[in-house]
Amino acid sequence: MVMAAAIIVAGGSGKRMPGDRPKQYLSLADVPILARTLITFEKTPSVGRIIVVAPQRDISYVRDQIIGTYHIVKARRILAGGGERQDSVRNGLKMIDDRDDVVLIHDGVRPLVTRDLIERSIREAERSGAVIPVIPVTDTVKMVDERGVVSNTPDRNGLRLVQTPQAFRREIILDAYERAYQEGYYGTDDASLVERMGGPVRTIQGIPYNIKITTQEDLVFAEWFLKKREPER
Repeated sequence: MVMAAAIIVAGGSGKRMPGDRPKQYLSLADVPILARTLITFEKTPSVGRIIVVAPQRDISYVRDQIIGTYHIVKARRILAGGGERQDSVRNGLKMIDDRDDVVLIHDGVRPLVTRDLIERSIREAERSGAVIPVIPVTDTVKMVDERGVVSNTPDRNGLRLVQTPQAFRREIILDAYERAYQEGYYGTDDASLVERMGGPVRTIQGIPYNIKITTQEDLVFAEWFLKKREPER
């Protein structure tokens, strides 16, 4: 059986969310956002262990109030993050070893991820090496210059919105991160580091509600979605 390690990145400061509390600890239907994310990975059979990357000042809180309170037994490591998201992921990758066939990298503030999406990501990463979940772009997209003037309208048929978890065979993502570090390169996501090495990155169908909670409006939607889904369970 293929086993995966999941790196959950929970280092954001939540600057676009009102209040002083980081967004990953805000309550979503009475459960912290980060806890909801971790619970889903905890319940996914192919995930063997979880590595949480959080701000240094929050490590005790995450260990006691999130992992301890919600019994996330697969979360065996809590690490301090770095200056940028890529630095935080690299810290998590230092904990990867030969036990891990596949590495998942997921945003801690995407709490609506499903076990099915995680399992599909793991299976496809084992087959093809690197995979990202995507959804189609439904609105028209404009390229705008520094003056605010439209310069181009790309064909949206070839455009996709990217989600997490992004999944990779262990050796592929370790090599990609090491090369990026050596060359001082920072990408916009984890897959971009594989792409610049010339490696193919496959796509699978994501889920529209697997949103990254960044604003108050995102939180309101997630609350509504969970309330709507509960009767269906």
